Amino acid sequence: MITLYRLRFLLTSHGFKYASKFISNGQLLNLVLLPCFASGKAVSSYRKDIHGVSHRKAVKVHLTLNSFSTVTVNRLCWKCGSSAELFFCPSCNMIQPPDDKTNYFDILKCEQTFSLDTQELQKRYVELQRAVHPDNFSQKSLKEQEYSEEQSALVNKAYRTLQKPLSRAVYMLKLRGVLLEEGTDATADPAFLLEIMEINESLAETCSQDEVSAIGRSVREKLKDLTERMNSSLNKGDLLTAKELLAQMKYFTNIEEKPQLPEWMLNLHTPTG
Repeated sequence: MITLYRLRFLLTSHGFKYASKFISNGQLLNLVLLPCFASGKAVSSYRKDIHGVSHRKAVKVHLTLNSFSTVTVNRLCWKCGSSAELFFCPSCNMIQPPDDKTNYFDILKCEQTFSLDTQELQKRYVELQRAVHPDNFSQKSLKEQEYSEEQSALVNKAYRTLQKPLSRAVYMLKLRGVLLEEGTDATADPAFLLEIMEINESLAETCSQDEVSAIGRSVREKLKDLTERMNSSLNKGDLLTAKELLAQMKYFTNIEEKPQLPEWMLNLHTPTG
């Protein structure tokens, strides 16, 4: 019997001719990619152990963070007019406004590579948040409070972008001028689109925990293979292949995050890099 998924596919694709239109309609297959980035300000989303840091401790942390960013920022301190670094002025210790032109790798002082050490990434993130978190500036001027909130939010966004392979790949391709149109993949292999459709069908129809577990294992293996191939493609500068791999990563990541997959299964996936 033709399932609803397959019927919709046949009616809208006409032999895959309109496959891109079929995939772009998120209501047909529920393949809408979940947002990769955190939204809003970073003030309330941090661990409680960051909240009690005094300003003196923050300045002490800052002094150790002067070497944290090796990025040369060609700007002057808004307070004293001296040459300012990425987060603080080395002359007067004033927090600086964020530099929108600095990329996320430089913000977190990471090598611009897909195979990141995510544990080191988290360590640097926590160090930076301890220095720029708004709680440290609650008794400071309104301008310092504003810059602290902006810097904290930017550090948070940078971390969440680089933390996971999918959002990291999207960002790295964006830095190289390669954009993937949201919700569409006109160049996708019809066989790949059919595979995605069949996986979604199986998840929608099964009542077996064992079958769901088997699908979860298969999806994780595919994501592991895709992340390894993505790393290789980016290292070689093969942006065309990287773009194709990114499209596939989006679909499999969305399947992995489907509510049909139990939470314990989702927690088993540890991204490469």
